[in-house]
Amino acid sequence: MSTSSRAAIIRAQAESRGAVLSGRHIRTPSSLRVFASLVSLGFVATLMMAAPNPVSTVSASGLPVSQSFERAEVQSLVVAEGFVNEISRDKIAIKEIVVEPVLPAAPEAPVAPAAGTPDPGTAKAIAQSMLAARGMGTDQYNCLVSLWNRESGWNVYAQNSSSGAYGIPQALPGSKMGSAGADWATNPATQIAWGLSYIEGRYGTPCDAWAYSEANGWY
Repeated sequence: MSTSSRAAIIRAQAESRGAVLSGRHIRTPSSLRVFASLVSLGFVATLMMAAPNPVSTVSASGLPVSQSFERAEVQSLVVAEGFVNEISRDKIAIKEIVVEPVLPAAPEAPVAPAAGTPDPGTAKAIAQSMLAARGMGTDQYNCLVSLWNRESGWNVYAQNSSSGAYGIPQALPGSKMGSAGADWATNPATQIAWGLSYIEGRYGTPCDAWAYSEANGWY
C-alpha cells in the first residue's frame, strides 16, 4: 500500500471519531476543553490578584467617612465538559464608618473669690445667715459677695445715677423692694431678702447670677 493511501485511511478514521484536522496537527474535542479550562483559570487568577484598597470619602451628612473592603465570597470557576459555563467574581462588602467630630469641652463656670468671714451685724453677715437658712453654703455666699460688690459695694443707699437702680441689690426701681418691707430704702435686711428672692426666681442661685453677670456685665 502506498504512503498516500495509508495517510488517507488514517485521516478517514480520525474524522470518523470527531477529530478536527488542520495540516499536520490533529485537535480533538478533549484537547480543546483542556485548553479552554487553562485559559479560564489564568483569567481568574489575574482577577484574584487585584485587591481593592480602602478609600476615604464624605458621607451625605458632610462627615468624613472611612470605607473598608472585605471579601464576601470566594471566587469560583465552573467547568462543564471542558467549557467554562460561569465565572463568579468576588463580591465586595463596603463598610462605612462615620468619624464623629470632637466637640470642644464646655467652658467652666467662673469661680468667685473667697469672701472670708463677715463681721457680725454687717449686711454681709445678714446675707450669709439668710443663705444658710435656704440651705446654701460658702460657695454661694462667695458668689453673692462678688455679685453685689460689683453692683453696689453693699451700700444700702447706693443709687445708679443713670438708671435709678437702688440699694444693695440695685433694684430697678428701688420701690420694688417694698414687697419685702416698708423700710426697703434704709434696711439692709429688707433689701437682701428682696434681692435673694429676685435671684432665686430669675437665676436659681447666687452663683448662677454671678456667672451671668461675668458674661454680660449685669444681672
